[in-house]
Amino acid sequence: MSDATIPPEPRGAEPAGAEPSAGAESSVSGLPGAGQSEAELTGVEPTGVEPTGVASVGVESAEVGLVGEAARLDAADGLRAKRDAFTLDDAIYLDGNSLGALPRAVPPRLADVVAREWGRLRIRSWEESGWWTAPERIGDRVGRLLGAAPGQVVVGDSTSVNVFKAVVAAVRIAQERGAHRDQILVDEATFPTDGYIAESAARMTGCTLRPVAARDVPTAVGPRTAVALVNHVDYRTGRLHDLPATTAAVQAAGALIVWDLCHSAGALPVGLDAHGVDLAVGCTYKYLNGGPGAPAYLYVARAHQPRFDSPLPGWNSHADPFGMDSAYTPADGAARGRVGTPDILSMLALEAALEVWDDVAIEDVRAKSLALTDFFLRCVEDYVPAGRVRSLTPAAHAERGSQVALRCADAGEVMAGLVRRGVIGDFRRPDVLRFGFTPLYTGFAEVERAARVLAAVLREG
Repeated sequence: MSDATIPPEPRGAEPAGAEPSAGAESSVSGLPGAGQSEAELTGVEPTGVEPTGVASVGVESAEVGLVGEAARLDAADGLRAKRDAFTLDDAIYLDGNSLGALPRAVPPRLADVVAREWGRLRIRSWEESGWWTAPERIGDRVGRLLGAAPGQVVVGDSTSVNVFKAVVAAVRIAQERGAHRDQILVDEATFPTDGYIAESAARMTGCTLRPVAARDVPTAVGPRTAVALVNHVDYRTGRLHDLPATTAAVQAAGALIVWDLCHSAGALPVGLDAHGVDLAVGCTYKYLNGGPGAPAYLYVARAHQPRFDSPLPGWNSHADPFGMDSAYTPADGAARGRVGTPDILSMLALEAALEVWDDVAIEDVRAKSLALTDFFLRCVEDYVPAGRVRSLTPAAHAERGSQVALRCADAGEVMAGLVRRGVIGDFRRPDVLRFGFTPLYTGFAEVERAARVLAAVLREG
């Protein structure tokens, strides 16, 4: 892609590699988003208020200031070197909330798996190459990023399959406490598959499905509630829901909670153990960069594992899988969440992708995520013609995931224009532009340029 498709940086701007100014921090903790108020950081109007556009300064002056600020922020970014661990090009990739970029460690690892482990060792690799234990081993690596101690996360199957396992098993645990628990609460704005699965689980277990707004779950739970299925981050708007308070409220009512972490794992701290979450599911191809169709994961809190009664009792979750017993006896621990033969190629690609996280603190990722989204919203406010877009993403940090959603009347055409100019995001019908910010490889200069391209596309439209 030629840089000619992207508006040039204003003359007088600091170069992208500029050194930080005196007193600048050398780590993520020095970026916006660490210990500062929303008003100090953004200058962006709250959700629902249209950006005002450039006010007292001209567009060129505003651009010069923001380009220089982006250079300083990039120079102070403690995660900046992580970008080199990914296969990227000149495009500004803001769609990592749908499919993460390819980590460089994956192709050579897969080549070895295919040529040596499969090609030469063949069936011996189930033991000699650790294939059999991969679901739990990789699950522990994912669990570290979710705040889960070892032995509680198993990798395998898809998010949809794991939602089914988690919801049905949660209902069964809840109904052990009382048969009167016959309601499943579901986030009414949930990703469609969660709703479909919850409806099927309700039919299977004799429950009724009750859709409610995620923010209303704490007040909607009652003595008939068996389980609540809630998305941690709304996939359309990027709104982050209150996991600790919602979990506590659901459990206080005697029910269990299942969290869908697809849009939070790898983007922000979750604290599954710290907040006493019952069960959780999620995918690994977004912020965890596991690749298209990468296996999902299932978290079962240690306290629930002895009572976790999977509706899919496959041979891989048997206590003695090679005993070939006709009667099912569940394995101990997280292995109860397994079903059939693990999908080894995609699972080991995921394991290689997770290596990039070995020396990364999720708190640093969160600080940079907030800084990136703050900065993007400021750039949009300064560059975009007034009234053309409106932010659906909450301004408050405590309510924001790692994406920005902008309402735009002709979102599909606008996103197509952005993609033609090398800015890759996506849109959700009918009118939402989505931009995902992956802190491990997204920089502030890219964010500024994306906002500048968006303004150009909107002006041309």
